[in-house]
Amino acid sequence: MSLPVSPDESVETRRIGVFLAVAYGVAWATGLTIYATGGLVDSPELLPGLGITLATVLLPTAYMFAPAVGTVVTRLATGEGWANLGVRPRFRPSWRTYALAWFVPALLTLVGAAVYFAVFSATFDPELTAFTEAVRAASGGELPLDPWTLVAIQLVAAVTIAPLINALFAFGEELGWRGYLLPKLLPLGRRQATLVVGLVWGAWHWPLIAMGYNYGFSYPGAPWTGFLAMCWFTLTTGVFLAWVTLKSESVWPAAIAHGAINAVAAIGALFVAGQPNPLLGPTPLGVVGGVGWTVLAAWLLWRSEVFTASPPLAETAGEVTGDATTAEMR
Repeated sequence: MSLPVSPDESVETRRIGVFLAVAYGVAWATGLTIYATGGLVDSPELLPGLGITLATVLLPTAYMFAPAVGTVVTRLATGEGWANLGVRPRFRPSWRTYALAWFVPALLTLVGAAVYFAVFSATFDPELTAFTEAVRAASGGELPLDPWTLVAIQLVAAVTIAPLINALFAFGEELGWRGYLLPKLLPLGRRQATLVVGLVWGAWHWPLIAMGYNYGFSYPGAPWTGFLAMCWFTLTTGVFLAWVTLKSESVWPAAIAHGAINAVAAIGALFVAGQPNPLLGPTPLGVVGGVGWTVLAAWLLWRSEVFTASPPLAETAGEVTGDATTAEMR
């Protein structure tokens, strides 16, 4: 992925406009289809008895791949070509970045959940009552294993195989947001570009939030406060996703990190008692549950050379430092 080497380069507004029109158009049209056919709750079953509904098919395909479609359509419509897609894995020089992308989401999710339950201790249920009842209902009344064992299995899966599996679906978003839109906005400055992409990514989720995805319907100020909470979540996590993309010059670390976030985000909710405010936590989509992401985002924006180097270090080539060349790391 080629990155701009001069802050004086102009922002390609026409291509950005085409990309956003397609990325939002395809996704929001998919959201409208889901809403018109029963929403997320009453979506028609495609395979009766297996829980596979129209919504569960459209969300990871048409909705999540809308930014990738936007990338392809924009390149075709504007004659941009296929250079600098950012799809080369570049694993060998960037393996440390891949490792961080894989494991940091789980660490920050657990930290956020711990902070949330420390602040709102009355909502913590070590007996896993709600989770146990849900498992019993799904299994016909019998628990296949101890609830804590089931949680441990989920956590192990979330830090081993799940990030890779989820990355295949998250790739559709990352090819668009971090692979196409972020480089197009870099003439604004790396910090500014990263924050703009985070907000654009958050607003893109709004039709789903309006249908109760992530936060439900019972929180104060729904759905408007849910819109804001989602933007805060994408703003903070988006800094890390931009960081691993710029550091590796590949969208794959961001896809893996995105997949890891999706894999582990709900762990804290298994320990919840009652009906806490989802805008606060315990998942990282809440302001308190996401405190780890907020701290990391602030540190990266103000301390990491990926965002602070001036002039842009993509001008420098050939020095090998750490797991990448100097140009790659910055």
